[in-house]
Amino acid sequence: MWVTQAVENPSCAEIQSVLTAAGMNVYVEDKMHPKEWNRDVQFRGRVRVQLKQEDGVFCQDKFSSRKDLMFYVAEMIPKLKTRTQKSGGADSSSQQGEGGKKSKKKKK
Repeated sequence: MWVTQAVENPSCAEIQSVLTAAGMNVYVEDKMHPKEWNRDVQFRGRVRVQLKQEDGVFCQDKFSSRKDLMFYVAEMIPKLKTRTQKSGGADSSSQQGEGGKKSKKKKK
């Protein structure tokens, strides 16, 4: 059921931009799992979100749990401009450099 709503490779920057646009208090920490193979800054970080105020009242009524927050993020990330513009132009460059190789034979 939840696999259909999943987003492929969400970055911390995408999650931050979606939640900031929704009016949430968001903080990205510079954290990374030790076994993470990709050490690029784009894929690094932990997103901290304030769901409740100090008195226990939710910051926004539409996010009453972490589950609601995750479903919202999964719904909104595919609608970002960076996700919609990436899908074009990759097919033409994949066929370059395939032909014309000759095998070398040994001379006796």
